[in-house]
Amino acid sequence: MIKRIACLPLLILLFSMAKAQQVPVEIDTRPFADNAGHWYSIYDNKNMINASADRPRYKSTDLKQVADNILLFQKANGGWPKNYDMFAILTPEQKEKVAAQKNTLNTTFDNGTCYTQIRALAIAYASVKDEAYKTAALKGFKYILEAQYANGGWPQYYPLEKTYSRYITFNDGGMTGIVDLLKNIAEKDPLYDFIDAGLRRQLEKAYKKGIDCILNTQIVDNGTLTAWCQQYDEVTLQPAWARKFEPPSICNGESVGIVFFLMGIKHPDERIVSAVNAAMKWFEVSKIYNTVVKTVKAEKMDTPFRVSKTDRVVETDSTAAPIWTRFYELKTHRPLFCNRDSKVVYSLAEVDRERRDGYAWYTYAPQKALDAYTKWQKQINQHSTALQ
Repeated sequence: MIKRIACLPLLILLFSMAKAQQVPVEIDTRPFADNAGHWYSIYDNKNMINASADRPRYKSTDLKQVADNILLFQKANGGWPKNYDMFAILTPEQKEKVAAQKNTLNTTFDNGTCYTQIRALAIAYASVKDEAYKTAALKGFKYILEAQYANGGWPQYYPLEKTYSRYITFNDGGMTGIVDLLKNIAEKDPLYDFIDAGLRRQLEKAYKKGIDCILNTQIVDNGTLTAWCQQYDEVTLQPAWARKFEPPSICNGESVGIVFFLMGIKHPDERIVSAVNAAMKWFEVSKIYNTVVKTVKAEKMDTPFRVSKTDRVVETDSTAAPIWTRFYELKTHRPLFCNRDSKVVYSLAEVDRERRDGYAWYTYAPQKALDAYTKWQKQINQHSTALQ
C-alpha cells in the first residue's frame, strides 16, 4: 500500500503553478501521483476498473490522449472519482466500463483530484484547441462552485456523504489545492483566458471566501494563534475527527501546505501575514530535537488492512535534524499518536504495528517552510517599504 506523505502532492502542484506564465507543453505527472499510486497498488472490487498488469502509460507530452482520459473519467456533475491513473493506456473494455458509470457521482477532491484534472484540461485546450477540453474544464469549475460551503470551505467528497468526508478537508492538500487553482484565475493566468467574465467573477468570489475560511480555521490555542487541523466540522469550524486514527489536533504536515499557499499570495494583507508569522512560530516551538525514526525489518504480518513487512522505531540521536510529529494535542501541545480504535497514545511504540509502520507519524516538512520564511519576510518588507 502506498503510504501517504502529507502535503507532497500540494507542494509539487504549487511548484508547478509557480513557473513562468507560459503555456505548458506537457501535463506534469507528479500532481497525479497519489491517484495513480493507489490505483496500481490497491485492488478494489468497488472500482469501475482495476489496473492491468504491465500496461503502458502515456507520456506527459501526450496531451490529447491524457486529456481524452480525463474526459472519460469526468462524471456527469463535472467532478472526478479518485485513485485512477489519467496516464494509463486503457483497453477498449476498460473504457466502456468507465463510460457506463458517468452518473455514479463518487466525486472528490481527495488525493489531488479535480483541480489537477482541470489544470491538465486547460493545458491541453491551450495546445490542441479541442473545445471538448474547454467545456470539461468549465464543467469542473462549476462543480467546484457547487461544492463550496457558504463559509468558504470545501468537503472531501461532493455530493456530501454522511461520513467525515463532509468535513472541510485540508488533508492531502484538498482545500488548498482548490484555492491555489482559483488563485491562478484571480491573478489572471493566461492559461485560463477561456473563462468568461461572469464565471470568472464567481470563481474569484469563491477564492476570497476560501482564503477567509483558511484564516478562520487557524487554531487559537491557549490564547495563541498556532496552525491548522486536518479537517473541520463544516458548521462549527472546529477541529474534527477524520479516520479513527486521525484525531482533532494541530497537524503540522497539512499546515505546511497551507503556509506555502499563503506565502504564494501576491501582496498579502495584514491578516494573511499574521497567519503566516504565527504558524512559523508554532513550527519553531513544536520542533523535536535529538530524535530519529528508523524503519527496520520485521517478520511479515498479515492484517485485515494491509501486509506489514517492516516496523518503525524512535531512537535518540544528538546529531539528528529537528523533526515534528504529524499530530499535536490541543491545549497540551503534546505529540500524540492514535490506534484504529481511536485510543490516543503518546509514543510511537504504543501504536499497533500495522499503523506504526503504515502511516506518516513524523515529518520534516515544517523545515521547508522555515527555510522559505526568511525570503518571504524580505519580500513582504520590500513591498511595504515601496508603498510608503
